[in-house]
Amino acid sequence: MKALPVEPSNAPVAIGSRIRAARQSQRLTIEQVADATGLTKGFLSRVERDLTSPSVASLVTLCQVLSVSIGDLFAAPETHLTKAGEGPRISLGGRGIVERLLTARSERRVQIIQAVIEPRGRGESELYAVDCDVDVLHVVKGRIRLVLTNEEFELETGDTVTFPGREPHTWVNPTDHPVEVLWVLVPAASR
Repeated sequence: MKALPVEPSNAPVAIGSRIRAARQSQRLTIEQVADATGLTKGFLSRVERDLTSPSVASLVTLCQVLSVSIGDLFAAPETHLTKAGEGPRISLGGRGIVERLLTARSERRVQIIQAVIEPRGRGESELYAVDCDVDVLHVVKGRIRLVLTNEEFELETGDTVTFPGREPHTWVNPTDHPVEVLWVLVPAASR
């Protein structure tokens, strides 16, 4: 079997912004990284701006200091696009509601659900909780009432409320108009 020839690319690989992000996420200055690696501040600055490429030895040292895998610097980011109206339909309960998952099904760090609620639509009749740490409700359009164990919120377009994810709650659209909301669950609700 004949191997397919692969033409090498002379296009530079841009890893500087990932190195900078790793440094900044650890709250390290270029000077601190320079001291730890033995590389100069000027060289590190040029690497972070993709104006120069580090040698393999320098890159290994830099990754060790920043606790970053070399492979992560070159890996393509995992992205997921959901076009308007194309998210998969899901159902978390209630009536008069169409819910669409906007984040990837595999995403575990956060989950965003778009809900369009018909006039007089409502959540469960009993208070319920979602298995996540933080629950955020943002009203894109319309008005909704959020009912928690000890309080209620009347939310209008642009309003956002954040509450503990395991807090029992329900909701109702008290109007004769549809409502559009976003639910943000952190981390993604367990299934």
